[in-house]
Amino acid sequence: MKKTDRKRNSRMISLVLAVILSGVTVLSGCSYGDSHGAAGEKEITVAINSETGSMDPAGSIALTYLAYSVAALDELLTYDENGEIEYRAAESYEVNEDQTVWTFHLREDALWSDGSQVTSEDFLNTMTRALDPASGSGYANYLFPIENAEEIYNGEADMDTLGVEAPDDHTLVFTLEEPCVYFLDLLRLPVYTPSCAKYADSPESGWDRDPQTSLANGPFCLTEYVPDQYFVLEKNENYWNKDAISLDRITYRFFDDTQSMATAYETGEVDVATSLPSSVMELYEGRDDLYVTDQIATRYIYFNLNVEPLDDVRVREAMNLALDREELCTIVGTDTEPTYNLVAKYMTDRSTGEYFVDGAEQPFEENAERARELLAEAGYPNAEGFPTLTYSYPTLEMDSDTAQVIQQQLKETLNIDIQLNPQELQANYSARHAGDFELCRMNWTADFADPYTYLSMLLSNSTYNCSGIHDEEYDSIVAQSDRETDPAKRSELMHQAEQLAVGEQFYIMPLYAMKSVNLVNPDITGIRQIPATGALDYRMADIGE
Repeated sequence: MKKTDRKRNSRMISLVLAVILSGVTVLSGCSYGDSHGAAGEKEITVAINSETGSMDPAGSIALTYLAYSVAALDELLTYDENGEIEYRAAESYEVNEDQTVWTFHLREDALWSDGSQVTSEDFLNTMTRALDPASGSGYANYLFPIENAEEIYNGEADMDTLGVEAPDDHTLVFTLEEPCVYFLDLLRLPVYTPSCAKYADSPESGWDRDPQTSLANGPFCLTEYVPDQYFVLEKNENYWNKDAISLDRITYRFFDDTQSMATAYETGEVDVATSLPSSVMELYEGRDDLYVTDQIATRYIYFNLNVEPLDDVRVREAMNLALDREELCTIVGTDTEPTYNLVAKYMTDRSTGEYFVDGAEQPFEENAERARELLAEAGYPNAEGFPTLTYSYPTLEMDSDTAQVIQQQLKETLNIDIQLNPQELQANYSARHAGDFELCRMNWTADFADPYTYLSMLLSNSTYNCSGIHDEEYDSIVAQSDRETDPAKRSELMHQAEQLAVGEQFYIMPLYAMKSVNLVNPDITGIRQIPATGALDYRMADIGE
């Protein structure tokens, strides 16, 4: 094994971490079996948050799938850090003049990890399964640009009317309802990636966690999965570009909290630990281990519009104006920065090269006095008669700290009582998707490098719209932006949509943007950052002798 011994050149950091992280139970060492630690092989171990969601691209996915898919699945194509197309499962494409018919030609040398051919039917398999609401796919609405996809999802059309054809094993043809200027960006989403039609049937069957059936068409494939502990990806010897892959193995270990992840890194149990507390950034300042990146993400709160009095825009506005986000970020951590937008603070507008949110006025400004006036106008002077609202959030350190600050600020400014409801991460996801909440924490990391990945969350037909939002004007503006080919005019429409949703109707409560604080073994090279999301990509990584 060529995982090099990490030199601990700062005993003080170890001592401080030991104090800060005292009382935290580190995940006990796992017996990985004979396939691990073979002499001469290169492997890294990555710490990730607790197991969540399905690993089926057509299922209800969350953090586990996102970690797995980066290394194990090839999408048709993606964009590199320079904005250039990087072909993966496809080797070329063409589009008709009005940009409604897109034809992709798959690599003939693309194989699944068992040596069988990757075919156009495997891509179609994911899409058709995702369009069955029973699959629980939160990404199904990103298939709606395809002809009849939305009607099929709503039970108004048969699956054989879907505007996707597989005329042969290596050709995939999409027919869209109308031009979609960001269609190529959508191709990196789970519902557009393949799942082997021979095995991938239902998210409930367990095929996605069984190494015998969970086949990969990317650089690495699943060889072991131990629930709540770890999963192992090994180099896919049938990958079309295997000669460019240096690592032999990536092990992902699950941790319940980020403090345990930091401790595991410091003790050498893992080589990479991501999304760590801001205290780690301060402790490792000036060291090669520290790897801080901008997250293309927004942390915010969903209001359930089906719950009184959250159906009153004056109440939603009052709560937004009552928060002191600067104070919130000071308490939560130096890796956060106040935001007043839904679109991620660090997302770039391709038409200008600047951050998208800087292209328009801030949707609203905090104002405690105006917040109290609004609450009184809604019939609750000094919160008299205002019900106690429950705020549901994951039991993660940052979210727990955030919840306590919000509870205190709303009480001090508006005299509103907020009951805190911490939940396990998976339970929080499930409750939110079921609409079983009053106030619910939401975090959205961009899936592709376009503001639509955020604006689509609030569309009436979005599978991620858990709040009961039905705004025809908003839907219409976003639809216009989908068709607009002039970049400047399209940006203007998207700013208009965000202003309506966030600055006029206050459908959400934006909180903060984040830096991603990561610790990475300095011996590891070749880690890339996915431009669309800011997440780390290990598929081209290498590790020194």
